[in-house]
Amino acid sequence: MESTTSASSRKRSASEDPTASSPVTRSTRLDDTTTTPPSLSDPTPNDIDAYMDAQGEHDVLQTALLPAPHQHDPSPPNPNPEYVPSSPLIRFHVVEIMRAMPLIEGATWALVSKSWYRRFEKAATGQVDKEGGVMEDSLGPVDNSSLLEIDGKLNEDLVEGVDFECVPEAVWDWLTNLYGTPKQGPIQRKVITSGIQGEPSIELHPPRFRYFLLTDEPANRMVHGDKEFYITTSYVSTTNSLHRDLAAKFDRTEEHRIWQITLGNEPTGTNYPSGALPPSEARIVEPGDKLIGDVISASDAFIVEFKENGRWIADITDTNDTNDTGTVDDRAPLPLFSQGNDFFSRIGGSSSTSIGRSTLTINGLTSPSSLSSTSTLNKSTGMATRPKTSIKPGTLGLSNLGNTCFMNSALQCLAHTPQLTDYFLTGLFTQELNPDNPLGMHGEIAQSFGALLQRIWSDTAQGTSYSPREFKSILSRFAPQFSGYQQHDTQEFVAFLLDGLHEDLNRVLKKPYVEKPDWNGGGDLELVTLARSSWEGYMKRNDSVIVDLFQGQYRSTLVCPECNKVSITFDPFMYLTLPLPLNKKWRHEIYYIPWNTDKVHVKVPVELNRDATFRDLRALLGRWMGTNPDNLLTLEIFSHRFYKNLDDSQLCAEMAENDKIVCYELPCHAQQSRNYTPKPGDPFIVPVFLCDAAIGRTAYTAFSRPSPLLFGYPFVIAITPEDACSTIRMQELVVEQLQRWTENARDLWSWEAPEQPDLDTDMEEVQIPTPSDAPKDAVTEIKENGEVVPVEEGEIVDQKALLYADDDEILLGATQGSSVASSARSDDVLAPIPSNEPRRVGVKAGAFNFRLQSGHKDFGTGVAYGVSSARFDSWDSRREEMFRPGDENSVLLLPDDALFLEFDQNMKAYYFGMGPQAYQHALFNRWEMFIHPEYSEAIKAAVAKSRRGISFQDCLDEFTREEQLGEDDPWYCPQCKKHQQATKKFDLWSVPDVLVVHLKRFSNSRTLRDKIEEFVDFPIEGLDLTEMVQERKIARELQEQGMDIAPLNFGDLEEPLLYDLYAVDEHRGGLGGGHYRAYAFNDLTGQWYQFDDSFVTTSRPEAAVNSDAYLLFYKRRTTRPLGGKTHSKIEAARLNSEPSSVAETPVPIHINEQLPTPPDEPLTLVTVSASRKQEPSQTNQSWSNTGRWPTPQSESSSISTSPPPLDEADTELPSFAESQFDEVLQDSLDPLVLSSHRFDLGRTSPTSSNEVEIDSDDEPGGQLEVDSIRAPSREELDRATQDEIDSWHT
Repeated sequence: MESTTSASSRKRSASEDPTASSPVTRSTRLDDTTTTPPSLSDPTPNDIDAYMDAQGEHDVLQTALLPAPHQHDPSPPNPNPEYVPSSPLIRFHVVEIMRAMPLIEGATWALVSKSWYRRFEKAATGQVDKEGGVMEDSLGPVDNSSLLEIDGKLNEDLVEGVDFECVPEAVWDWLTNLYGTPKQGPIQRKVITSGIQGEPSIELHPPRFRYFLLTDEPANRMVHGDKEFYITTSYVSTTNSLHRDLAAKFDRTEEHRIWQITLGNEPTGTNYPSGALPPSEARIVEPGDKLIGDVISASDAFIVEFKENGRWIADITDTNDTNDTGTVDDRAPLPLFSQGNDFFSRIGGSSSTSIGRSTLTINGLTSPSSLSSTSTLNKSTGMATRPKTSIKPGTLGLSNLGNTCFMNSALQCLAHTPQLTDYFLTGLFTQELNPDNPLGMHGEIAQSFGALLQRIWSDTAQGTSYSPREFKSILSRFAPQFSGYQQHDTQEFVAFLLDGLHEDLNRVLKKPYVEKPDWNGGGDLELVTLARSSWEGYMKRNDSVIVDLFQGQYRSTLVCPECNKVSITFDPFMYLTLPLPLNKKWRHEIYYIPWNTDKVHVKVPVELNRDATFRDLRALLGRWMGTNPDNLLTLEIFSHRFYKNLDDSQLCAEMAENDKIVCYELPCHAQQSRNYTPKPGDPFIVPVFLCDAAIGRTAYTAFSRPSPLLFGYPFVIAITPEDACSTIRMQELVVEQLQRWTENARDLWSWEAPEQPDLDTDMEEVQIPTPSDAPKDAVTEIKENGEVVPVEEGEIVDQKALLYADDDEILLGATQGSSVASSARSDDVLAPIPSNEPRRVGVKAGAFNFRLQSGHKDFGTGVAYGVSSARFDSWDSRREEMFRPGDENSVLLLPDDALFLEFDQNMKAYYFGMGPQAYQHALFNRWEMFIHPEYSEAIKAAVAKSRRGISFQDCLDEFTREEQLGEDDPWYCPQCKKHQQATKKFDLWSVPDVLVVHLKRFSNSRTLRDKIEEFVDFPIEGLDLTEMVQERKIARELQEQGMDIAPLNFGDLEEPLLYDLYAVDEHRGGLGGGHYRAYAFNDLTGQWYQFDDSFVTTSRPEAAVNSDAYLLFYKRRTTRPLGGKTHSKIEAARLNSEPSSVAETPVPIHINEQLPTPPDEPLTLVTVSASRKQEPSQTNQSWSNTGRWPTPQSESSSISTSPPPLDEADTELPSFAESQFDEVLQDSLDPLVLSSHRFDLGRTSPTSSNEVEIDSDDEPGGQLEVDSIRAPSREELDRATQDEIDSWHT
């Protein structure tokens, strides 16, 4: 899931000197769309500067902004409260500059709702969008109600740039002084620094906690009071400041202390009785320098206790530093694998004391803390009480610290990766820590992850869940994007964690420079050589347990479309991202208008991928309509004008369902392509608008142009520079396209009757039929259509039009009442027409007024800011402006000009219609439907595919599908020496032992954020990748060619590449939140479990195969041990020896190895089996009922479960290594049975001078004193084995 909220706003500074006149770069944000509607462009600095110069306010920025009070003060300048620019545009410009200022730690910023800020922008700039314009006097105070929930809390799902904007506190004060005080009050946030790099960010969601006052009521357990107290602090505040702030809330000076509790439900009241304190598992928060975000969860609350009469209300008489209940505990755990310089010693420091199993005395009343043996919820206090419950290893839940389900679910999946867990539980990772790696996290991520695994797999843990606060604290330090307690993408977390573990555990201490090999052509053998060389080069810099388990290799092939140059590279991958082939399609109806008016305008339904651009749309329409796509122009129409220029950069999916998209065909290049280079002689692409002749305009600010009352459809014409010299020729071109939109198109032109023949030459008598009812002496008239009608004498008028030679003298719209005709060509030469047909002699005079207006950039979708004329330009003034001596035919058009056709009411009614039957003569709403066969087939295929569903193989096929690179990401061809849109194809070359698959359900592109919730049918067992892995295919081909492939070490080519599912991370819900949970297989219990934060239940693998599955974890089924070199090291660590011949031939070991005590647990010997998850010899058979692949010994049923007696002649026991082949140790005992044996390693070992005392629950005074905790030695393991054999004999 693309992350929709964050604890901090990632606003960054990207501005130049605010007092300079250089352009200001707006802040960039991950989820930023555009600060203005796409149809309206921001005012450029040049436009604003030009206007300010015209107004005499060119020094406004120096006046409006106050510099920092000190010369070296890094604080940004503030608005000058004593100066208010006279122009709203300048005020908006200053606010934009202030918003781009750098973030300074401790500075205060305020949130402004995006809707109000948008109205402020429109009022200041005069922009008009689909919602209309805004008058500044109607703006009103800032309205942030959309950002708040009912209880006044800030909404959790807000996105900067979409829901709100951030402004400095000084700007907020300026806005409130100008427009009034908001009802909601300011929403102010501090700038904090987070992460090891100290990255500044606005703390968008600071923690907000309930707090209570502890009252001396030992017999009462009911919280009471008529109010609820809340305190808002910061994740980077310390517990010292928490103490100070909470005490100040009560305005008391007595000595105090603070209790931390976990709320189950929300009790009403402010007074917390002392009688309710014991079962609440309260903990004392000690003052110190620990950060609140490191020790407190989102569900915690605080109780403030003041001393009364010199004594505490609650008295701890027996403090025990244990936490058997499994609740949150922020104190430092005991050392895990060493002491002094280890991970937990470095971050140690006690900040709280847990009551735990202690006895609490309250004013003389003693109450044991273990009140119940079952989990209960105290309904009167709302406090959760948890029992002491022993759980099976690997079934420990992880508490949700506040939207940390993304982390918990991923941790459970990784924790149930057997080979990775073995690596950490044996302590091997401590030998491979690389704290000096500049790309790593000083080893702290690896150490905290190891401590967490120790918790999860401990078999002495008490309680069903654990709060991974220490791990979250370390994560936030090195990955500030995960700081706070907001929802994030679990895939991003897994990617970061695996990469962090790899660098923390990288065996390469000093990375050499390695040059990546190039493909120089050749056959299969050369391809294999290139792949091996690439992998070896990668391994010279990267070698860790993560590489051994999780990393494979893919092949990328690029082919130049011009010279057919082939480029092949091999790159590693740590997880496989598979696109879902059911990419949600974008469907829309496009209004297509041909240039040829003999062709009808049509509606064309189209279907494209969601990531398609309008360049793709034009290519599709060009193919369907048989025209050049470069001649097509796509625009959005709204309110009778062009609203958005849909060029190549616009995504189709960003258009709403009801948006009207029009595609115009032109007789030339539409000049809309991003790679178009203007050429001399290019025609003008001019928008034409229809409007009423009556002036009815509304000026929204002093900067907005007049707004003619538009109607109908605007259109676009192409005018060559030659035609642009004549207004008559331009009118003819306009009317040629205008006649498409009216039934009375013929009457847009002036017509001349055919010339009468000379009566003196070649006369031929023609009988003219007369109406039968007309008298013989009646006078008749022949109409233009040839109809003969009788007329009264005196009513015959001369209909012949007058022709004028000088078209510049023509004044359209004149009131003379005479018909004016214009020539069809600028040289007044008429094309020959048949003598018996009326001649079209020009545009009909008086039909409309022909107007010109400048400043219509991008076909009028932009807005001019004071620099363009507020009225129509006159043709005479334009002619004078463009006149050049010696040039009789000056071009009358400029770039960004627009033409307006003004119709009076009579002409509008005649050509288009008015009144009750508005537009009855217009053709604006008459469109024929054009359905291309490709569209019909696509719809049928989509229906069939939806019925069939998506298989895992479909996703793999989509991943390996060849595609062409887009214009935005071309490839530089070394042979052509230029960038090319090459074809690209990915293939799996080799696959790792543990395959993590990321199903790409989330998409995020500017304003488009979506989730694909289609069901993907993925296999639980037997995922076969044999045919998909190219290394295998080429190896077989080389083998078939007779080549000896043994030196190439391809492995067993006969063994299929089969994978079995062992964990799934799923996301439920949609964008803006949702919930993560995990399914995982526990190979100790042979059972699948569902992990829903702290709730763990048994499950079935089939339940994990659902439409919410997001990350899939597969383990390879093979006869060899998984992990390669790491496996050998694990076995060597188990034997406490270097890899030997025994390690090279792994032998199952069933010996309990003492692991160090996990933090915050009773300090007893942890009896996690050294072979916690024994790696049996796997076969291609199905799993056994325990979830393991059967070993040869387990398949036999004749082996006795009791050991045979020793021969009396055997005076010497076999060595440890030899004993592994004894059939006693080869017995197939259940691992859980073996793990239940406790071996006493607490006695003084031969290599240690310290004797270890075992702490036991039965011996209250038991305490473990230890100088070092280490992995057992070889002698200790031999002794343990000998003791076990002796016990069998006994």
